Amino acid sequence: MATKNKEEKGESASERGRAVATNRKAFYRYEILEKLEAGIVLLGTEVKALREGQVNLGDAFVRFEGEEAHLYQMHIGPYRGGNRENHDPFRVRKLLLHKKEIQRLFGLTLQKGLTVVPLGIYSNKRKKYKVTLALVKGKTQVDKRETIKRREADREISRVFRSNQKFSKRDI
Repeated sequence: MATKNKEEKGESASERGRAVATNRKAFYRYEILEKLEAGIVLLGTEVKALREGQVNLGDAFVRFEGEEAHLYQMHIGPYRGGNRENHDPFRVRKLLLHKKEIQRLFGLTLQKGLTVVPLGIYSNKRKKYKVTLALVKGKTQVDKRETIKRREADREISRVFRSNQKFSKRDI
């Protein structure tokens, strides 16, 4: 019997493994069109630094070179137990994707305003680190303001519901 795909099961990154870092700026700056996951080539000291949580995805982006995808500007801090052979924190890291996925994403990024950015990094059940990538389109200032208004409205609604639940529990 064939097993279902991870996306069909509806599992999130946190259910598949331990989330190490998320790119919160990406959700604010960009409109997310599509998500996918990729492996990443890391050095030994980078893996140890990831386990300590020393990673920043803030300004990271993906660039396609030939038939390969590379992740730029992802900062992985130096491993504390390392020595002079520690890795470069802003080293360009190769992403592990199928050739067809790379070609499709490269074709989509040639369109105006589309780019690929990492949304998060996590370790799966086999202790391999994966990057959640997203095909995104930049938001305008108006879109960003609308996102903030919607978020504030949702918070206000949840506050009202919480206060109503507290009062209803006291009445019983």
